[in-house]
Amino acid sequence: MNQSNIIVRVATSDDKHYAQEIVDEMFLSAQARGTGIAKRTPEYVAHKMEEGKAVIAHDDFGKWAGFCYIEEWSHGKFVANSGLIVSPHFRKHGVAKKIKHAIFQLSRTKYPKAKIFGLTSGMAVMKINSELGYEPVTYSELTNDEDFWKGCRNCVNYDILTAKNRTNCICTAMLYDPEDHYTPEETMENFEEKKGEYERLLKFKKAWFLKPFLKKDKKTGGGNAPKHKALLHDLYH
Repeated sequence: MNQSNIIVRVATSDDKHYAQEIVDEMFLSAQARGTGIAKRTPEYVAHKMEEGKAVIAHDDFGKWAGFCYIEEWSHGKFVANSGLIVSPHFRKHGVAKKIKHAIFQLSRTKYPKAKIFGLTSGMAVMKINSELGYEPVTYSELTNDEDFWKGCRNCVNYDILTAKNRTNCICTAMLYDPEDHYTPEETMENFEEKKGEYERLLKFKKAWFLKPFLKKDKKTGGGNAPKHKALLHDLYH
């Protein structure tokens, strides 16, 4: 696939026919990763397109390649770039990076005073966020909007989040504050310097946070044992 043939643009109501394919792939991708995301309907995705609060990617022939949308929280004080998904056929070709840059710029245009944040457990996403000027922060610096945190309920790590009273979890919190931020060059330099530390921290968090739940699964014979063991397997293999 030639990267130059991928078109990344703001989605419109004319793109609603992609909605079902997008939500289907969101579901399949979450299953494959063993994680969960807030489930979205085709109608919800289509509405984001109609509002002009989404970015879509496709090739010259109109084949869907990727998608991401904006959600606002705390009455517009915070926004999140959510639902990032790339079609399997177009993965590992830089499509996600292009979409992340485009949705970030759209967020800055529509919500110039809002803080842009995200939660991620992936180093690749952390790197892209750092390129945009995001910084790792504590969970206390994110929105306290209950509707946002309800979106974590479908994640396999939700028990950890609640056990930590929403102060920590497997994911790293990242934030771009338009009124107080370093340049993308500075945040990227910081990421490269501390990449090893972030990787070790992620391993530590998974091992340490999952221990109580593995013990609980062993005692009760609960159905969560496979998913917790799978997370530890991913950690060391």
